[in-house]
Amino acid sequence: MARPKSASHELRRDEIQNVAARCFAAQSFPATSMNEIAAACGTSKARLYHYYESKEAILFDLLDRYTQRLLALIGEAEARAQRKNLSERDALSELVRAFLAEYETSATRHIALVSDTKFLGPVQRMLIVNRQRDVVAAFTRFIIRAYPERVTPDNQTALTMMLFGMINWTFTWLRPGGPMSYSAFAEEVVQMLERGLSGGPTGAS
Repeated sequence: MARPKSASHELRRDEIQNVAARCFAAQSFPATSMNEIAAACGTSKARLYHYYESKEAILFDLLDRYTQRLLALIGEAEARAQRKNLSERDALSELVRAFLAEYETSATRHIALVSDTKFLGPVQRMLIVNRQRDVVAAFTRFIIRAYPERVTPDNQTALTMMLFGMINWTFTWLRPGGPMSYSAFAEEVVQMLERGLSGGPTGAS
């Protein structure tokens, strides 16, 4: 019978993932070696191999956990909306705020998600891609419920991707401690959604 992994083992894996994500973000996944990850972790390559057999295994583990976290945020937002009896528009606003709060602390993991998923093997890559699709589908459902008079089968994908276009690339320009906080930016996104989608279909008189 296999011995269960200790809590310290999992904590160490989390630390390795965080360090590896920073390395991948700084110099790209292909350019990062296990030696460099080990050095950045303050350990030996032999010790690093005790936790992970390859940098691809590290990448998959961090993306696996990160995409599970994003799906959990959606479930939490839905539960919070029901518990607080929020309107559909307020529920969407809460989801936007929750994702941007996560992005503030997970920038390097998000960079890995948008830049490095393609380096996984076919089965692992499909698992991560399908979770990304689940996230997009959930946002679409939130948007449809929030603005049923505005969202149609023809424009729902465009509107969803417009929202992701606003929030998914914040790691390229929005910096903690900068002139605008993530929470302040979340409110700008919420207000832009409300102003842009509350007026009825485009072209309506």
